[in-house]
Amino acid sequence: MKAWLLYLFPFLFFASCSEKEQENPPNVILIMADDMGYECLSAYGSTSYHTPIIDGIASQGILFSNCVSQPLCTPSRVKIMTGKYNYRNYDYFGHLNLSQYTFGNLMQDAGYQTCIAGKWQLNGLAYQNEILDWNDNTRPNQFGFDEYSLWQLTKQRSEGERYSDPLIEQNGEVLDLEKDDYGPDIFVDFILDFIDRKKDKPFFIYYPMVLVHDPFVPTPDSETWEDTEIRYKNDTTYFKDMVAYTDKIVGQISNKLKELELEENTILIFTGDNGTHPTINSQLPNETIQGAKGNTIDHGVHVPLIVSWPEKIKAGQVFEGLIEFSDFFATLAEMTEMEAESDGKSFYPLLTGGNYEPRETAFVHYDPRWGENVNRYRNQFTKTVEYKLYPDGKFFNLRDDILEKNPLSKDSLTRDERSIRALLEQELDKHPKWKK
Repeated sequence: MKAWLLYLFPFLFFASCSEKEQENPPNVILIMADDMGYECLSAYGSTSYHTPIIDGIASQGILFSNCVSQPLCTPSRVKIMTGKYNYRNYDYFGHLNLSQYTFGNLMQDAGYQTCIAGKWQLNGLAYQNEILDWNDNTRPNQFGFDEYSLWQLTKQRSEGERYSDPLIEQNGEVLDLEKDDYGPDIFVDFILDFIDRKKDKPFFIYYPMVLVHDPFVPTPDSETWEDTEIRYKNDTTYFKDMVAYTDKIVGQISNKLKELELEENTILIFTGDNGTHPTINSQLPNETIQGAKGNTIDHGVHVPLIVSWPEKIKAGQVFEGLIEFSDFFATLAEMTEMEAESDGKSFYPLLTGGNYEPRETAFVHYDPRWGENVNRYRNQFTKTVEYKLYPDGKFFNLRDDILEKNPLSKDSLTRDERSIRALLEQELDKHPKWKK
């Protein structure tokens, strides 16, 4: 090496380091509504609900048209947190095995400050004879979260609900709350305080909301909130209020980011864990959608996904390709440059304007092991945006038959449909053979 290059090398090295240090890692906030299909947001065309804040976030980022979840809460939580198909690591409803490495662990190992708030339901409360450490209140910490504020950690639903006068465990303590306290307010206040305290370093917040799960009850903004006798009287009339309150809470988080000048370099993600409850009918411009939570049809797994990152994402984008729940873990792994095993496909390049090859297919393995009502829908499927195949050979054109009433016969397929079916058969063959 020439002498003058040797002389300049230290300066070039430190200049390079300084440039990298100036690239601050983005904060990440992942909000997941409970039992909210895509049809519950006006950003997706809903005329039953008005969600201006979430719609505004969508207009400043990317609205994903085809995000595929699991059909039920725990299967979705296990998949999104670990990035793995359920046949690899799902053992009991309401449980996540401690052998698993979650995106909380991933982000913590990458140097992020981490917290979780909202619905837990992963300690195995319903299987206390089989899962002997079900009452371990450090499980969130073991899964990578420095701090937590959670419902259904070591206390069952029968011991305390999630909305009015909630039963919430926070950083090892059961909170002393009153009848007018509202669970979603407790969780969002915890998150806002965490942001205030951790604003000077990169943070990762996972917020699996308790809204809009049943019971459908008044919110503090409902006209009937003051009537304490109906605080837990299930009435679908209040579903609209619960959607509005979800939008309000997202606004509180968004406003905190603006207040602290963190909005530009924060990846804000909003999704839902599965389809809407079957008692809820929602109106889109040209159709009425009945929720199909627990079911493998489109209305059971088609959830909203909206991502904002003002510093990187060009506003007003709509992505029509497939995203599945294993992809979130893979995306965070690529963002942090961490080596971690996953079944997912990172969509991080979509956020940064890089090259991205869209998924051809999405895959779901669904064996909830939770009661006759949902176990009857246990199944596998793989799909493109418009077609879907089950292991028993039933093949559907979702554009013409969204409720999957009329499977296509092999004799009726066009050349393109035969190619699509062959592609989906190849995808099913990659996974364990389905057993009824």
